[in-house]
Amino acid sequence: MILRSSLNQHEKSLFRTYVRSEVVVVYKTKEAFGGLSNMASGYPLQVNGVRILTTEALYQSCRFPHMPAVQREIIGQHSPMTAKMKSKPHRKHSRPDWDEIRYKVMRWCLRVKLAQNYEEFGRLLLATRNQSIVEQSRKDDYWGAKLVDDTGDKLVGKNVLGRLLMELREKLKDDTEGVLKTVPPLGIPDFMLLGKPIGTVTPRSSGDGQKPQSELF
Repeated sequence: MILRSSLNQHEKSLFRTYVRSEVVVVYKTKEAFGGLSNMASGYPLQVNGVRILTTEALYQSCRFPHMPAVQREIIGQHSPMTAKMKSKPHRKHSRPDWDEIRYKVMRWCLRVKLAQNYEEFGRLLLATRNQSIVEQSRKDDYWGAKLVDDTGDKLVGKNVLGRLLMELREKLKDDTEGVLKTVPPLGIPDFMLLGKPIGTVTPRSSGDGQKPQSELF
């Protein structure tokens, strides 16, 4: 079983092999650990005062800092899958450094998810204990890992999302003072949402009164 590892340039390029029965598998959102998926609902976010319903919508919107209308369309979706699909026609216009910085963006998005859903998401993350976390995917062996044998128990992939979740879990274990409830902006050029630089993210206020982006326009 493979435990957490840092995401340096060398390791990012490597594939890993996991025994499915020995790891925490993130596959269907209704399963026990489905909330670890970006496709899980129930973990609303707020960035720059804008309410965003899913982590997937936030991640996809970060492709297009120079296209606020596209960002608005993506984050206005109630379904994470629809948010992902709305990004597809525009992907050739993704920011030019997207492939190089996307794992940094994902790390930041997961930090935001934790900061603003600290108790529920944090509890789920810690419930994985010290097991490897693996996103099982049919097609994507970058963010996740694919089944590669007839027994259905061997997963192979880079599993970058799973490794980022494990990295965050280790930080959470040491977060006795709630430092992870505040997320600074990512240190990359043009880190924008709806035409404005993304600022520091803090916990959502209960009953903040913010409407989803789709209801604001």
